[in-house]
Amino acid sequence: MAQTQPNILVVEDDRETRALIAKYLRTNSCNVTTASDGREMARAMADHRVDLLILDVMLPGEDGLSLCRKVRQESQTPIIMLTARGEDVDRILGLEMGADDYLAKPFNPRELLARINAVLRRQAAARNASAIEGATTLNFLGWTIDIRLRELRNPEGARVAMTSAEFDLLRTFCERPGRVLSRDSLLDLTQGRSAGSFERSIDVLVSRIRRKIEPDPQEATMIKTVRSGGYMFTPRVEAVAPATH
Repeated sequence: MAQTQPNILVVEDDRETRALIAKYLRTNSCNVTTASDGREMARAMADHRVDLLILDVMLPGEDGLSLCRKVRQESQTPIIMLTARGEDVDRILGLEMGADDYLAKPFNPRELLARINAVLRRQAAARNASAIEGATTLNFLGWTIDIRLRELRNPEGARVAMTSAEFDLLRTFCERPGRVLSRDSLLDLTQGRSAGSFERSIDVLVSRIRRKIEPDPQEATMIKTVRSGGYMFTPRVEAVAPATH
C-alpha cells in the first residue's frame, strides 16, 4: 500500500456489494467514495482526487466498458474492472479499453485489496522509473550520484572514489530501487555480457560498494542480499531532472 491512504472510487450498482467493498477497504486504510452509475461516477471524479477506480461492467445506463474507455481517454487513473460473468470476452474487452486489472464475481475482498495494492505499486514504480530516466542526479539517504560527471558524493558532500564498474553498478541499483535484481540481469545491465564477465564479478563489486556506502558492510542494509535471488537496493531514491531554461 502507498504510504498515504489511497482514494478509491467504487462504481457498483448493487447496493449490498457496494457497501461491502467500501466497508472492507475503509478498514484497510483506504479512503472510499461510492457511485451507482456513470453519472454519479463523473460527479465523484470531478469532486475528488481518485487514485484508483473500481468499475463494475454491468451498470444501468452506460456500461462499465464504455465508462472505462472514456476515463482512459482523459486520464491514467488505474482501473480495476469487476464482472459478474467472469467470461474471457469481458476480461479481454476490459483490458482493451484500458483497464489495469479485472476481477470476476464473486471474489474474496482480500484478493481485491491485493489487486489494488499491486496496481498502485506498479503505477508508483512507473512514475519513479519515468522520473529517474531523465534525471541528472540521483539522491539516496544523503548520498548523491551525479550521472553526467559520474561522481558519487557522501552526505557531507565529499567525493567518493569509485571505479567505472562500481559506479555503473551503483547507478543500476539506484535506477531500480526496491526490485530484486539477479546477478545475470545485473551483468546484462552493467557489462552487456562482455568478454570475461561472470556472475562472481557482481559479488566482488557489491562488496566494494558496500565498504564505501554502508554504515556496517558486514550487516548491509542498503544493498541487501536476497537468498537465491540476487540483490535489492532498499533506500528510497529521489531523481533530480536537468534544469530547463
